[in-house]
Amino acid sequence: MTKWEYATIPLIIHATKQILDQWGEDGWELVQVVTGPDGNGLVAYLKREKA
Repeated sequence: MTKWEYATIPLIIHATKQILDQWGEDGWELVQVVTGPDGNGLVAYLKREKA
């Protein structure tokens, strides 16, 4: 059975691509992007298979 680990990261609007590219290079897959808890900004949820 596959086991996953998860990460939640804030996204800075002017650097979204760079942030996601860096996490992607580290093996993370984007699952979802939602509005931040304060109603401003964005939060990304990522996952990757546990080693």
